[in-house]
Amino acid sequence: MKLSEIYEDRAIASNVMPKISFEVFPPKGGEDEFPALYQELNLLKKYNPALVSLTWGAGGKNNNSMELVKSLLLDLNLNVMAHFTCICNSKENVEKHIKEIESLGIENVLALRGDEPQDIDVCHKDFRYANELVTFIKSKTDLSIAVAGYPEGHIEAPDLKTDIDNLKRKVDCGAEAIYTQLFFDNDMYYSYVEKVRKQGIEIPIIPGIMPVISCKQVERMTSMAKVLVPVKMREKLEKFRDCPEDMKKFGIEYASIQCSKLIDFGVCGLHFYTLNKAYSTSHILDNVMSVV
Repeated sequence: MKLSEIYEDRAIASNVMPKISFEVFPPKGGEDEFPALYQELNLLKKYNPALVSLTWGAGGKNNNSMELVKSLLLDLNLNVMAHFTCICNSKENVEKHIKEIESLGIENVLALRGDEPQDIDVCHKDFRYANELVTFIKSKTDLSIAVAGYPEGHIEAPDLKTDIDNLKRKVDCGAEAIYTQLFFDNDMYYSYVEKVRKQGIEIPIIPGIMPVISCKQVERMTSMAKVLVPVKMREKLEKFRDCPEDMKKFGIEYASIQCSKLIDFGVCGLHFYTLNKAYSTSHILDNVMSVV
């Protein structure tokens, strides 16, 4: 099912459960660790995900990503959305993989610029920005393409307006849905949606949710991206810094409230960055579904 079909009813009334999707990544240990990921995803299948997105390394090289795509599709019967990145990638490589993707019956991909590699000089081959990748994929296939959005602006963008201008370029090139970077302050998302709509962008904007599991996780994310940590949340993080179980409970509670308010706002989807674990995401969904 394509993105346009999944999110066909874009304006969903409040208190209606939106479409659910999950993001996972190829385990660092390769195929030996696939069974552990399958176990976690089997726990999440009961929430009837509209799709599961699989991250993809620079140049399409990331721990047997294509093998994992096939397994998620054929063994777990999941609607898979594979990621494609610009960094260190070539037209030849992208075309090869999108043909494989289409031959499997997969209909959706996520087109990203990708993070600059830390161990080599800046690596640009045939693509520099995500809009160029969107244009190329659209010229070669009938795949439905999603792109990334940044409620607080991309960390490399000089300001949010510039970042939304860049988003508009991706949409004008053929993007059909936007999945946002994680955020902890819903007001950032609401304001972002308003600004994006004023730019004439009408495609679905799916909020990205990442359950908090540790201070280290939050510190890492805020060092890599523009993500505001509200004062009250920061106080809780410090309080539970050395209490892993209490931290998990807090993360579940915080994200449950976030999701409930987003549902009231009328989002058409919720996209969970699972970190390859079902525990927190499943508890959040149980909490949310019990009151919808």
